[in-house]
Amino acid sequence: MNGKRLNWMYGGLLLGIVMALAMILAKPVGGSTQFVIADGIIWNSISPLVQTSEETKTGYTSENSYLAKSDGKHAKAVANPINYGFIFVLSVLIGGLLSKYTQGPNRSKDEAEAPTVWTNKFGINSTIKRYIISFIGGVLIIFGARLAGGCTSGHMMSGMMQTSISGYLFTFGVFIVAVPIALLFYAKKGA
Repeated sequence: MNGKRLNWMYGGLLLGIVMALAMILAKPVGGSTQFVIADGIIWNSISPLVQTSEETKTGYTSENSYLAKSDGKHAKAVANPINYGFIFVLSVLIGGLLSKYTQGPNRSKDEAEAPTVWTNKFGINSTIKRYIISFIGGVLIIFGARLAGGCTSGHMMSGMMQTSISGYLFTFGVFIVAVPIALLFYAKKGA
């Protein structure tokens, strides 16, 4: 690549096309449930968590109420993890890695360092410390996503595209919290 970044308008248009194709060809996009499924797979490998059941449409159930809900839909995903959600999350990870490596040697030294707004606010230019803080932020985000019953891709992108009231409420809640937090952390001093 020549080092140029994709214009945000083209990126948004591409995202809209991909979301529409996903909904037409498969189902709405969402990924946070896969973290619960991954936990279930690990737990199930240590101690039986999922059982077959003739009483549910999916044929699976669990003593874990979250996995048993929706007629055992999540229990089935734990028992048979290679499904649409798994492929979606795996594709997101692979896409992120491809994006990183296709930028390759064209990335400038400035891009590899902490953003100026970050170092001005926190004074941290350590890559390890930024990764630790990013990891903690990621844990908080996935906790919030599960608490909300879905992530930003499920509620905001897929939900709003389907004109779901919960998608609009979730998005409203995100911006009501995110904008003041961003202003608190990144507002210019003396402004």
